[in-house]
Amino acid sequence: MARSRLRVLEGGALPPEPLGSDPMEYQARCVEAFVASWAARGFSPVTIENDTGLLERTLAALGRPAWEVTPEDIDRVVGDLAVAGRAASTRREYVQIFKGFHRFLQVRKAAEIEAAFGVRLVCPVDEFNASRHVGDDSPAELPPPTPERVSEFFDFLKDRIATARKYGPAARDYALFRTLYHAGLRSEEAALLDRPDVHFTRGPFGKLHVRFGKGARTSGPRPRWVPMLDGLDLVLRWFLNDVRGRFPDSPVLFADESGGALHRGTIRNRLRYLMQLEGRPKEEWFSPHALRRACATHNYERGVDLVAIQQLLGHWTVSSTMRYVRPSATFIEDAYRRAVTSTLGELTGQGDPTA
Repeated sequence: MARSRLRVLEGGALPPEPLGSDPMEYQARCVEAFVASWAARGFSPVTIENDTGLLERTLAALGRPAWEVTPEDIDRVVGDLAVAGRAASTRREYVQIFKGFHRFLQVRKAAEIEAAFGVRLVCPVDEFNASRHVGDDSPAELPPPTPERVSEFFDFLKDRIATARKYGPAARDYALFRTLYHAGLRSEEAALLDRPDVHFTRGPFGKLHVRFGKGARTSGPRPRWVPMLDGLDLVLRWFLNDVRGRFPDSPVLFADESGGALHRGTIRNRLRYLMQLEGRPKEEWFSPHALRRACATHNYERGVDLVAIQQLLGHWTVSSTMRYVRPSATFIEDAYRRAVTSTLGELTGQGDPTA
């Protein structure tokens, strides 16, 4: 029997190619790979360009390779932004873009970085400097737009469809922001919807399959089914039948003009642009997330059970949902009036005359 020619060599596997000794040069290649992943996910060129610039500014402010960044470095950069008068939302964007890049390094490059630079990746964004979902535009500070304000904005979007230079984007905007409000979706959840995620025959109103619902504490996507309430099913039927075909063919529901998925930053900027066109004063402007808070508040004021609203929004706990609910100044009086009217109707055998 022939003897085997295989033998065990000490020292482990060899790297396929040298990584180089310059950490900033290696980081630049990692940034290129990170940006390439955005293109693979279908983000538009404008969105990629904007986010690339934000990442480059963040890394330049940190002044060292991402794997060497400490919590104190994050504190310093965020503190400098605050001193410079940058908005809380801008500070959150800096932290979030770095956190996303660091997560990419952990998943794709951790072994290479440890072998080349002797550093084990640990994210410096912790509970003390994390991008909190509280700021100058948070649920704890600003009330959501009133039902009347939301209705006026949607009327403006509907009227604009007939006069806009491009019918497709104007009609898409109307359907998109109606979806954010009536389904209570986050911007990124709406951006990641595909056409097969719209199920008109599921349940009495039809449902959206939100496959990439936000998970708590980096637990990963948390899918949920969201009913299409308040006529949203009619809006989306119209959109799919008459509007979506004007965009390039792709699975994406709310596509950009190249057929790719909209980025949440693009959705935010688009809403700001539309409110500017509307001509309302800035104090009446609101964010995409404010539409989600308005969904929670307006349904609560109408008497929808709080647990049902929790399920609609995809929150882990009712306490999270309560942070979104900001009833109007006359909420107590309105609730009292409904209760008294209902009681009188039962006593007299008559229904609510205002129903």
